[in-house]
Amino acid sequence: MKNFSSLRRKTAFSSILLALAVACLPAASALAESGVTEHKIILGQSAAFSGPAAQLGIQLHAGAKAYFDYINLTGGVFGRKIELLRRDDKYEAEIAAVNTKAFIENDDVFALFAYVGTPTSNAALPLFTQAKVPFFAPFTGAQSLREPFNRQIFNIRASYFDETEHLVDRLVNTGLKNIAVFYQNDAYGKAGLAGVERALKKKELPIIDTATVERNSLDVSKAVEKLIAKRPDVIIQISAYSSCAAFIKEMRKLEYTGQFYNVSFVGSQALADTLGKDGPGVVISQVVPFPWSIANAMVVGEYTKIMNKAGIKDLNFSSLEGFIAAKVFVEGLRRAGQNLTREKLIAALESINVKNYDAGGFDINFSPSNHNGSRYVDMTIIGKDGRFKN
Repeated sequence: MKNFSSLRRKTAFSSILLALAVACLPAASALAESGVTEHKIILGQSAAFSGPAAQLGIQLHAGAKAYFDYINLTGGVFGRKIELLRRDDKYEAEIAAVNTKAFIENDDVFALFAYVGTPTSNAALPLFTQAKVPFFAPFTGAQSLREPFNRQIFNIRASYFDETEHLVDRLVNTGLKNIAVFYQNDAYGKAGLAGVERALKKKELPIIDTATVERNSLDVSKAVEKLIAKRPDVIIQISAYSSCAAFIKEMRKLEYTGQFYNVSFVGSQALADTLGKDGPGVVISQVVPFPWSIANAMVVGEYTKIMNKAGIKDLNFSSLEGFIAAKVFVEGLRRAGQNLTREKLIAALESINVKNYDAGGFDINFSPSNHNGSRYVDMTIIGKDGRFKN
């Protein structure tokens, strides 16, 4: 009888343990997604943090981190704080691929965030596609990250086709039709060149000549020699700030008096800083609102306040883009709910559009068939005081 009673108590205790284990299963499942714990969401960013393109990564990261830190200080998203890991790829595709593999396999990140560049993003593309890891807000307007449609990729900036068409329309409308292109000899430069060619074809105009520079190189001598001979009215530049600045300086030394137009990827503030006295008159298209005025976008006021609280006084287009990217990503996390998974995040982001989400004057339109959130393009010029004007 004593043995039977002992057996019955053991059986009852085992039943209680089993019931507790079963009760815990939903919570355990909810936290089983890669990069998600009870208190944390881990993201990975591969970008240039050193080398000739370093300011692109530094500024983009600064804006994103300021917003994530602000969210973390207010309790995070459903109690989870956002941790943004970063790896330096020096704006080199091979390093970006290694970084991406490490993020996915070693760091077990939930999503990849704000990569910088076309060649680097292209190198990551097959890796995050196969692993089904969301790839959010790359700092590039390349078509390769828009076509064909990839369910993992979400773009918040306009494409290079959008930017170059805007540039060409402005030039042609002001009577400037003698156009050359200086471009980086890689996927980014060729994507921008294709955009210019496409836009000029609509106007039935040719490119009078082109010249190239290698990625992360300041050797622009051959490009200068080639284009100075043609004396075009305008040179559209598709490269990063260091090589574009080197090219402009050399052309100015040879008394070239034409205009320089750049797409946003150049890194506007870094270009202005590098050019110094050679900056005034240089035109740059932008894919986010003007960072020093809330007249057209309330998000700029929020950005200014949060950046200042973070101790960052130097505002610029690149950090504003990082800030907006982080803001939209957080909205996606909130909509995905407490039991966060990658699939739920993707579905949540696809629900964001101008009808149900106010990003503060910067319209975002996603859907299940469209992950290109914005076509916003504006024009700015470097003024005589080195400051931007729009």
